[in-house]
Amino acid sequence: MKLLARNLSRSTTEQDLRVLFSAHGTVTECNLVLDQETGKSKGFAFIEMPNEKEAKLALANLHETKVANNKIRVKIAQ
Repeated sequence: MKLLARNLSRSTTEQDLRVLFSAHGTVTECNLVLDQETGKSKGFAFIEMPNEKEAKLALANLHETKVANNKIRVKIAQ
């Protein structure tokens, strides 16, 4: 299942996200979207979790939690 994490702090890294989501299950892929010109985070990322139950648990536990002073939003990616 692919999740979308939005409203991320510009200082949040892919490794930070892997650690955060791995606490709820297996993460097979984590893609922090970067601005092509500046190389800085655009504030959102896609996280791939193969186990649907774990992905839903991560979504339920992480949606609207504070990460690096930002309240992140997590939803199922379309």
